[in-house]
Amino acid sequence: MDQTSQPVSSPASHGMRAAAFSVHIFTAMGAGVALLAMLEAVREHWASMFGWLGVALVIDAIDGPIARKLDVKRLQPDWSGDVLDLVVDFVTYVFVPAYAITASGLLLPLAAPLLGIGIVVSSALYFADRRMKAADNHFRGFPALWNAVAFYLFLLQFRPSISSLAIAILIVLTFVPVHVLHPIRVVRLRWLTLLLLAAWAVLAIYTLARDFDVGAPIVAGLCAIAAYMVGSDAVIRQIKSLRA
Repeated sequence: MDQTSQPVSSPASHGMRAAAFSVHIFTAMGAGVALLAMLEAVREHWASMFGWLGVALVIDAIDGPIARKLDVKRLQPDWSGDVLDLVVDFVTYVFVPAYAITASGLLLPLAAPLLGIGIVVSSALYFADRRMKAADNHFRGFPALWNAVAFYLFLLQFRPSISSLAIAILIVLTFVPVHVLHPIRVVRLRWLTLLLLAAWAVLAIYTLARDFDVGAPIVAGLCAIAAYMVGSDAVIRQIKSLRA
């Protein structure tokens, strides 16, 4: 009787396994960067804090493609890259920014600790939600991008009452099934998204270099890009529904 042949993976050398594990180390370095960001936050060196969080963003953006290229999941099956990524993301996207938002004086004094707790608790639940991504790779609910929220609070310098209300609304939106653009994984208009993301990075670096002392055109550009990232899916869906 003929037996169906199964594809056989090439044997993994020690060098291949070491290279695969180095990707996990690279991802875990994001946690070390988060500690550096926290140290700057404690000193109230806010621009430096955001600079380190930016480094963590770069690590988060490139470790996945490298892991897939080196076939890390197959070569290091005992180590979960997904769990590691979530742990690092929580400290860089949530915990350090939550401290900055709470300790910076941007919120109402009585509300600040409660809202800080709301940020970390809601985000922990969000990270555990298996429905956090829609089928088309949009985020479902506000995607716990508190590093970006903190950046805009420092940039715009709203009154504490307005900033506190904005944080409360975002905490609630974490559990509302709105769709928010994932800037890398959403295929629709990806070329435009990546172009805007590159422009945002340039403007953000300039803003941090000036310690948030930038003019209205820079602020307007950063806000316009943020509005596109947050609201483009809702607008496109609305247009499609009107045409239907």
